[in-house]
Amino acid sequence: MKRILSLFLIIIFFIALPSFTFAQEASEDKGSLESGTIDSQFEYIYNVSNNFQEYKVVKRSNLDQLKANILDSMSTMRTEVGDLKLLIVNEKDSINNLKAILATAEAEKLAAIAEKDNFSFLGMGIHKGVYSSLMWILVAVLAGALAIFSFQYFTSFRKIKKAQKDLAEVQEEFENHRKNMLERERKLKRELVDAQLGR
Repeated sequence: MKRILSLFLIIIFFIALPSFTFAQEASEDKGSLESGTIDSQFEYIYNVSNNFQEYKVVKRSNLDQLKANILDSMSTMRTEVGDLKLLIVNEKDSINNLKAILATAEAEKLAAIAEKDNFSFLGMGIHKGVYSSLMWILVAVLAGALAIFSFQYFTSFRKIKKAQKDLAEVQEEFENHRKNMLERERKLKRELVDAQLGR
């Protein structure tokens, strides 16, 4: 366990090393492990460590304090991550609720549009477009029937006028013929009477 911790700290140290400055301060800042960021705490340990050949010698108390600070920071970050996950779950639930409300509203809107576009005609539900088409077809049929009956009426009216004219002509001819026949009959009767008297 100690080897893993030591290896872990060395890896963290070498990862964070490029961000440190190599200038050493003249006086030590004792409060640096108690506050500040992890980077500043590593910087503090680097500055207060002793050199041994190529290595840095770190006090065990400083290393333990840094470990505690890192674990505390990790614990805080885990808590924040957990809070953020909970917030994400709550937001997803809220989004799902809003989607359900939106779907319900959309369904109600479509139902209202369908109800607006449909109405009852002779006890049957019928769409306004179909009703409008049927009414225009009915108007067209009635207009066609009116045109046909008007044509037949005017055709019959012309035939009746012609028949009346022909009848008047026939009656006039008949009257002329009757007058001629009466005139001839009178003439024949006179001739007969004259022939009987003159005998």
